Amino acid sequence: MRKSGPPKGLISYLVLELLDEKPRYGYEILKEIQTISGGHWEPSYGSVYPILYKFEEKGWAERIEREDEPDRKYFELTDAGREELREKRTESGSKARDFADVILGFYHVFVAFATDDRFEVEDHDGEWRFDEAFSEWMIEQIIRHHERDFGDFERIPDTPEEFYDRMGLDDEE
Repeated sequence: MRKSGPPKGLISYLVLELLDEKPRYGYEILKEIQTISGGHWEPSYGSVYPILYKFEEKGWAERIEREDEPDRKYFELTDAGREELREKRTESGSKARDFADVILGFYHVFVAFATDDRFEVEDHDGEWRFDEAFSEWMIEQIIRHHERDFGDFERIPDTPEEFYDRMGLDDEE
């Protein structure tokens, strides 16, 4: 169970990967993360720029000057930054459960707003609603992305316990 927000270190990892691709400036990084998320998430300036400055302090990235854009602060990954990236790739490989917890946790809250009598969330004309139709749309989008990236989607008949056992995982908690 996650205690809050996206997995720790996610933005740092994404910034390292994007800098490994090519030198970039902060706003460009924000927009690329937004693209990677399908337009559903963009970290704040207040999270990306301090990461870039921290990387610079630690010697993982350095500022470079570009004659064609002298007012932009471009950052380029250093050899030390590439070494840090290798470590972050290993560390990030263990975060899949954290991602699933965030996705499923917020989905459960969405459904609770739609179905739990304790919540009295008001609908607004022309906006998203907490209801079955919008829940179905979200699930449909996830299935479409799954099929685009992995192939045909097939329902899994396992209970959570059976899935954990089949995948060789510890219990949920």
